Order: sequence, then structure tokens, then C-alpha cells
Amino acid sequence: MDTLEAIYTRRAVKHYDPDHEMTAEEEQQLMQAAIQSPTSFNMQNWRFVLAKNPQLRQEIRAAAWDQAHITDSSLLIILCADLKAYGDNPSKYWVNAPKEVGERLAGMMVPFYEGKDQLIRDEAMRSVGIAGQTIMLTAKAMGYDSCPMIGFDPDKVAELINLPQDHVIGFVIVVGKRLSDPFPKPGQLPLDDVVITDRFA
Repeated sequence: MDTLEAIYTRRAVKHYDPDHEMTAEEEQQLMQAAIQSPTSFNMQNWRFVLAKNPQLRQEIRAAAWDQAHITDSSLLIILCADLKAYGDNPSKYWVNAPKEVGERLAGMMVPFYEGKDQLIRDEAMRSVGIAGQTIMLTAKAMGYDSCPMIGFDPDKVAELINLPQDHVIGFVIVVGKRLSDPFPKPGQLPLDDVVITDRFA
């Protein structure tokens, strides 16, 4: 499946085959694609929690309005971000870059983010958002469907997964084999409503 086909056929699917299991190789393929997602300064601040324990998934489901796809999907991914990634030995993000480039950019990271809590959180949400789309398009290309979700209690889920204090949850994605076709797309706004040339009026 090419990229455009994956984009146009990806849907937020709610009903999954609870008996289907993804192989370890498929999970690895999906996550290897996820980490190709771009991040500012290549800081790779996303963290992906794969909730596999059945009891944990039941507890997360209870914190997510009892939505069945939390437990029925093949894979439950909680997309988190490390808010302190920018200061965690920044040179490690540039090991394969030309030396002078790596040193310059690694040296810029802490001054760019330090003390700017809103920027740091915005960066976290940008990173997990881009990674989430990569996961969903990769899943589609692999023959799976997915659904991004914010319908859960983030504090409870953070407690259940033992989220570190300096991390934040962005959203959740489920991946699996759908049981039925979704209804037709509800409709996209016309480009004239969402594309602005140069400036807002």
C-alpha cells in the first residue's frame, strides 16, 4: 500500500477482533516505523507504553469509559513524552551527524528549552502527534486498523502505568483487525475553509 492510499483509507475503527494477535515481528515493524518520526532537535522525546498485561488493559478500559476497543484490539499503545529529554545528554541525539554539526546543535538544546514549560509541553504534544500519525499510517499499510483516543482519565492511566513525574501522556492508539467496515467518512471541510494563502483576512 502506498502512502496516499494509507492516508485516504485510514479510519478510526472502534470494533476489533479480540482473538487476533499481532506477531512480535509485526509489533517490532510498527514501532521501528514510529521512531522514524521527526522531533525537534532530534530529541526523540516520545515514549511508547505497550500495554500487554490483560489485567492492566482491563483497568485502563475502566478508566476509559469502558470502551471495548481498549481490550479487544491487538495492541494498546500509550503515547507519552519525556519532558526533560532535551537536557538528557543532548550529544547522544547527534552521534551520526558531522562532529561540528552535532556539537553545535546539542549545545543549543538546553538554552532553547530550559525554563520554558509551555514550549516543552507543546514540543511533547507535537512529537507524540507526529509519531501517532506515523503509527496509524504504518498500521494501515500493514493491513491493520487503528483508533486514536483521548477518552480516558489521564491521571488514572498515568497511575496505572507508573508514569514518571517528568513525563506526560499525549493520547492512546489501539491497533488491530477490524470486525466490520466503518461507516462512510462523515465529510471533510472544503479546502477554501481551511487553507489560507499568505495571511488571514
